[in-house]
Amino acid sequence: MCETNKRLGFVGVIIDKSDDNVSIVNEVLSEYSSIIVGRMGIPYRERGCAVITLVVDATNDEIGSLTGKLGNIAGVSVKSALAKN
Repeated sequence: MCETNKRLGFVGVIIDKSDDNVSIVNEVLSEYSSIIVGRMGIPYRERGCAVITLVVDATNDEIGSLTGKLGNIAGVSVKSALAKN
């Protein structure tokens, strides 16, 4: 794919740790490791969840595929934002 089709953005992921889904999230993130520039994960014990922020550099389709797969996991909420250019 052409580099000009790629966009810089971020993906925010909140994982409800009461569900057994952390390993599934990590499998999906490994599958998309080629588009992930950076990752920060923070366990939020007081709320029983984990928050992950990803910086991505990818096409709209790749980002949509990643967020779609993550959003289909039980107990996972996902939002993304992309740079204008």
